[in-house]
Amino acid sequence: MPSGKADTVPFRIGHGFDIHRMVEGRPLRLGGVEIPFPRGLLGHSDGDVLLHAVCDALLGAAGEGDIGAHFPDTDERYRGAPSEALLETVVSKVRSKGWVVAQCDATIYAEQPRLAPYLPAMRRRLAERLGTDALEVKAKSFEGLGPVGRGEAVAATAVVLLVAGSL
Repeated sequence: MPSGKADTVPFRIGHGFDIHRMVEGRPLRLGGVEIPFPRGLLGHSDGDVLLHAVCDALLGAAGEGDIGAHFPDTDERYRGAPSEALLETVVSKVRSKGWVVAQCDATIYAEQPRLAPYLPAMRRRLAERLGTDALEVKAKSFEGLGPVGRGEAVAATAVVLLVAGSL
């Protein structure tokens, strides 16, 4: 059972959000999958908004703050870092506190490229990292609205359910 004042709660829910600007000259990685596209996401790490949103959801549910507190953009160790490595560190931290990922539901918001062909690979990679098949990854457009709709940015949200102990 996790330690702390919430010991009586057998589960926790976390929500994460991330958004990054699209730029020339960077690869586009989402959910740990490289997607052929002429622009990628600007970020201190590889800019994978899906994995960053999942990290934030996990950290929030575990009462561990957010991704910026653990992997600050002022720390050169994380420049260009693969977000899958960051996620593995976060999952390890969550597990060390006695929590197990029971479910994850995530959505990527992008006008382009169309992501449907890449979603199965993203789901597989995320399931491997989180240790659960109870997950979903969806893609939505912004119907031309705002920076995401104009193709200037890609965003993602994630919700996770952590349970105490093991599944």
